[in-house]
Amino acid sequence: MHRRRFLTTMGLGLTGMAALGSLSACDNGDGDENGSPGSSERQRVIVVGAGISGLGAARYLADKGHDVSVLEARDRIGGRIWTSQQWTGAPLDLGASWIHGIDKNPITALAAKANAKTVVTDLESITDYSADGTKLSGAQTQALERWRKKGADALASFQGEEGKDASVRGVVEDAVDWSSLSDEDRALLNYSMNDYEHEYSGSVEQMSGLHFDEDNKVKGKDVLFPQGYHQITDLLAAELSVRTGQVVKRIDWNSGGVTVTTDKGAFQADRVVVTLPLGVLQGGAVKFGPGLPGKKLTAIGRLGMGVLNKCYLRFPIAFWADTDWLGYVPRVDRYGQWTQWINITRPTGQPVLLGFNAADFGRTIEGWSDTQIVDSAMATLRTMYGSGIPAPLDHQITRWASDPYALGSYSFTKLGSTPAMRDQLAAAVDGRVHFAGEATHRGDPATVHGAYLSGIRAAKEIAG
Repeated sequence: MHRRRFLTTMGLGLTGMAALGSLSACDNGDGDENGSPGSSERQRVIVVGAGISGLGAARYLADKGHDVSVLEARDRIGGRIWTSQQWTGAPLDLGASWIHGIDKNPITALAAKANAKTVVTDLESITDYSADGTKLSGAQTQALERWRKKGADALASFQGEEGKDASVRGVVEDAVDWSSLSDEDRALLNYSMNDYEHEYSGSVEQMSGLHFDEDNKVKGKDVLFPQGYHQITDLLAAELSVRTGQVVKRIDWNSGGVTVTTDKGAFQADRVVVTLPLGVLQGGAVKFGPGLPGKKLTAIGRLGMGVLNKCYLRFPIAFWADTDWLGYVPRVDRYGQWTQWINITRPTGQPVLLGFNAADFGRTIEGWSDTQIVDSAMATLRTMYGSGIPAPLDHQITRWASDPYALGSYSFTKLGSTPAMRDQLAAAVDGRVHFAGEATHRGDPATVHGAYLSGIRAAKEIAG
């Protein structure tokens, strides 16, 4: 969640910001002046998945005059964009929350079209707490920044060598002589590496050190939607033909067209845009006939699908620090547990805290009951703010790795994979089967704007 903080502060990264332009799938593409549908004849297109990549592709194609149907397994649109309306007056995003970097970001343009209010979250507005619950001292804060820089420098040096790959943790621990560090220094270094896990969703034991942080660098402020991200997907879905409750089982194709078979029936078209999350592709529940190319299968198998889960807690009053972010530095033996919190009171006016858990711990707690998760969260908050804080009135908890239509939160570059594999994942098959989704966008994976742009790219492969 701290992409801009650790990247801009440490200067880590090999590529510059790609120009995102002002793409908007809501811009009516009228084709030529005679009104023909784009650069090709009218085609029947099925889009599998009503997340933002699928809706972006469908919107673009429909506006070009093509016959588009969207098939969605869930009983709602949005995919990993999911705004809960469970609490009156407090819409909460259970999936994507931010526009990461509003400058030249296509989601910013869509937000303007939707008249969606946004609120800035300042990554420098943070109060950090140590394992015993006291605020980090000035000396501890300085030490934390030193460890952040050492970790970033270690990764940058490792990437400069262009040698054999190693995990992010392995690279950093080797560079700083981990065995010689005190428990306090290990805890601070762990906290900085856990930032990477919250950003990229994968474990630092699994993330590629050689290819770490090769995505484009976002520019501009990060903003939330107080009324929910659904405003963007609702905008894109307006007047589209979307069939929910359609669980896709097979996608077959030949020179004559494509057939998409769901648990409800079969649908024919000229082309299909597949926006299944990487986790679903890896799970193999959807069969492809006559089969996918070897390079695509390799990419599916080697790229990583990570986890970032949320725990919203609603309280009778706000008792926490009045900063956007709250950080907790746990003991070494409690690595990655409840380290990041965001103050939802600031954008919504409601006494709500949001705790994040990523990677291994985020996956582990999916097997816990809601009560166990809330108790664990409250143990950390009582360490930070005292035993006298009130109990939460209610909670909302995500389990993205257990969701059969996601099987994870978003993708990361795992040891054994390369960013180029995202191009293989994105490649069309036989001019009939097209692929989109955040995992297929080499420059901006794990972002809403990357997912959206991948849908536009797939649509342009069809419509020109």
